[in-house]
Amino acid sequence: MKPGNELLFLALGGSGEIGMNVNLYGCQGKWIMVDLGMTFSDPAYPGIELVLPDLAFIEENKADLLGIVLTHGHEDHIGAIPYLALDLGVPLYATPFTAGLIAGKLEEEGLLGQIPLNIVDLGGSVALGPFGLRYIPLAHSIPEGNALLIDTPYGKIFHTGDWKLDDSPQLGDPSTEAELRAIGDQGVLALVCDSTNVFQDRASGSEAGVREGLDQVISEADGRVLVTTFASNAARLKTLGHVADDTGRQVCVAGRSLDRILRVAKSVGYLTDFPDVIDFETAMRLPRRDVMIIATGGQGESRAALARIAFDSHKIKLDSGDLVVFSSKQIPGNEIAIGRIQNELAGKGIAMITDRQAEVHVSGHPGRPELAAMYEWIRPEIIVPVHGEMRHMAEHARFARSRGVPHGIVQKNGDIVRLAPDGPAKLGETRVGRLILDGDVILAADGSTMNERRKIASNGVISVALALDEDDRLRGQVAMAMEGIPVEEDREAFLAEARQAAADAAADPKHDAREEKRREAIRLAVRRCATEWTGKKPVVDVLIVRV
Repeated sequence: MKPGNELLFLALGGSGEIGMNVNLYGCQGKWIMVDLGMTFSDPAYPGIELVLPDLAFIEENKADLLGIVLTHGHEDHIGAIPYLALDLGVPLYATPFTAGLIAGKLEEEGLLGQIPLNIVDLGGSVALGPFGLRYIPLAHSIPEGNALLIDTPYGKIFHTGDWKLDDSPQLGDPSTEAELRAIGDQGVLALVCDSTNVFQDRASGSEAGVREGLDQVISEADGRVLVTTFASNAARLKTLGHVADDTGRQVCVAGRSLDRILRVAKSVGYLTDFPDVIDFETAMRLPRRDVMIIATGGQGESRAALARIAFDSHKIKLDSGDLVVFSSKQIPGNEIAIGRIQNELAGKGIAMITDRQAEVHVSGHPGRPELAAMYEWIRPEIIVPVHGEMRHMAEHARFARSRGVPHGIVQKNGDIVRLAPDGPAKLGETRVGRLILDGDVILAADGSTMNERRKIASNGVISVALALDEDDRLRGQVAMAMEGIPVEEDREAFLAEARQAAADAAADPKHDAREEKRREAIRLAVRRCATEWTGKKPVVDVLIVRV
């Protein structure tokens, strides 16, 4: 599809979900992409850690794609770049800190230098065909959170990215109310805006308040303290550095992603006053009252530092009387994983504090008071909610209308929306979906591989091998192996019956000269036997060897 004399918006990810943000703007025959993120897997994808957006639409139209502009460095905005950007064949644009994170990802994948990565100054501009883009600094939980002011022949778009209002940000210098009002004075056609916390009646809160809360709970602790937070929350890392100084503790960092964020932040001038970090061995030798550990894994990730510490597979050890502070919000869907770790810690007599007990976390996304302020300052004609589940975006559109925004549209991934002229209006839909990174291979999330794996995970698998001579007579015994079949102490009896079922099906004269029919009869016979024994319908794989 080639955009005509119009301004189009199309989300390939991040609308109807939180995460995996990919947004396209089309105008006068050309497209630009804003962000290229990923999301983390869930139990629906066994064996998978990363989920990527399906970019089939823009891959088919990549001759008209001018570039990929990144708002900030969170994984749900840049995480898919190492896996998908090379095929698009266009340059990337990012501010220094975000570019540093991207460069590290490209280097890990052996792609550094193969994808043009352009560093844009803070507050800088980019011209791409009919689009003029200017970075507008906004507060967020990572350095260099940015909105984009996108100038087109059909009006200006204010694309917020992830944002909040913070009078005392720990990192960066976000735009002031006066600067945002000045943008509104120029006339803004559409506000494309973060919807994550639209149900939150209070403002997100300042990072300065978190320092006070952490100071209090950590100063009262007698043992070792471990604080877990999002690795990318560099503002929180700065706060924790101050808290360590305030409470007289030395800092130990556990987690590769934390190490990477600290390294990149320091390389571009952030966190230069962060305390010197001690290693694991030193942390274990120091008096317990003198140590503060900062660790990844607050969302229950099984391979992250906190899980390994909780289950005693890490060099850092915690014992009864120590404290773990969850300085992050529990993401919906992670409750079971987090609860597993918290139960393990509780069983060891380790105390825990979350944001429900003390002010140890503030969100990086706007609550209703902040949204209302943005509407007043920017004064858009149209609200386009993004970055939320459908319930978030529908409420966001309703709230904006109640606050005087004249028009709005609730779109979802794949909806082609015309913003101007005569907008907003949905023109149609295009294909969207999910891909999975399975080892080193990218596959369709609901393709044959994943469907087979779900069946195996749910029902188990039985492998059958048998040898037939040229007269279709069984030679030797039926060989059978199985995994995940719930027979336990009846295993040998079940295998004997299943082998006999396979042999009987193989000997059936109805299958002469019809090998595939014979194989299918054996498969069904073994599965029928398994169903009679267990109520399950396992995957059955049959190998016939001719001798």
